[in-house]
Amino acid sequence: MRCYVVGGAVRDELLGLPVKDRDWVVVGASAAELTAQGFLPVGKDFPVFLHPETREEYALARTERKSGHGYKGFVVHAAPEVTLEEDLLRRDLTINAIARDRDGTLIDPYGGQADLAARRFRHVSPAFAEDPLRILRVARFAARFTTFTVAEETQALMRRMVEAGEVDHLVAERVWQELARGLMEQRPSRMIRVLRQCGALARLLPELDRLFGVPQPPRHHPEIDTGDHVLRVIDIAAASAQPLAVRWACLLHDLGKGDTPAGILPHHYGHEARSARRAREVSERLKAPAECRELAELVAREHGIIPRIDELRAETIVKILERSDALRRPQRFEQLLAACACDARGRLGHEQQDYPATAAWLNALDRVRSVDAGAIARQCADRSGIAAAVHAARVAALRTLPGKC
Repeated sequence: MRCYVVGGAVRDELLGLPVKDRDWVVVGASAAELTAQGFLPVGKDFPVFLHPETREEYALARTERKSGHGYKGFVVHAAPEVTLEEDLLRRDLTINAIARDRDGTLIDPYGGQADLAARRFRHVSPAFAEDPLRILRVARFAARFTTFTVAEETQALMRRMVEAGEVDHLVAERVWQELARGLMEQRPSRMIRVLRQCGALARLLPELDRLFGVPQPPRHHPEIDTGDHVLRVIDIAAASAQPLAVRWACLLHDLGKGDTPAGILPHHYGHEARSARRAREVSERLKAPAECRELAELVAREHGIIPRIDELRAETIVKILERSDALRRPQRFEQLLAACACDARGRLGHEQQDYPATAAWLNALDRVRSVDAGAIARQCADRSGIAAAVHAARVAALRTLPGKC
């Protein structure tokens, strides 16, 4: 029995990056032998075990044979006679198909080290085409490893996979999982670009794909192209370390511009309502978590008016705070403001601009929250008039701010 560290741990070590988790592959052993040594079986689709002391994952060397569509359409064969080279051959990219023996010796039968040096994503074998989830993985890796490029032959293979309809068989949960992980990487725009280049974006997120080539008024958007703007916004969100919900909202905030009638371009009057509807539809289709769905819809609906707080009357500001549920959910409101700031900075030449609207809205929220709604309710003889009385008191409190009427 021989054990080897494989995959991301070896790759990251060779790149000089921190290694968080180590995965092992076991050659020349059976499931019964590992169990007898105290390993705990945890794999559902293939034999994976936890080490009795380190709790690291150990998987039996295996081969896979395509048996159907999607990422689950495989027959797995794990046996003592499966070699390390056969196990590495089934992996996605050469940079993930390098193993290290316990004595430190590298086993690299498919040129992974050369591709690391060339900063290149290249598939190990034609078997890459058997798992459409690998397209999303390559795109996610592009967002993490920002100096790497996709090899031409791998790009061509991914394009053929899309044309063959393979990505159409991916389940929503796995698509969401990979998109979410990619959005949390250093440069999420690279994930979207890779998906678009091979045609997968048009299949998985057609509402986003059709934003590319849609013009915006140069006065407000020097970058002009709506798709380009959205990519700039999500990179700004990543650079400012925003949480997933904010990054997801940034990705979807302008979807309604894809529905703008051609006759009024480059203007997009009323696109916020259309964007909110599209954001809700996409989030539901991909089964995004409730936190992400709700914030995406909120940002899409409100991002046009949030930057204009200096132009708004006290009455309007209170209405926006109330319909955004800012008093009960101040943290989510702060996320709305963060997404709107990313939107403002996601324009060519505006990346470092000040965004005073955030402080102005938080100041307004503090002033409105100072109103004692409970005391007003106790003084109201007519219970049906409580909401109106509280609202009026909030407006009055805001009118004490300079310049508000």
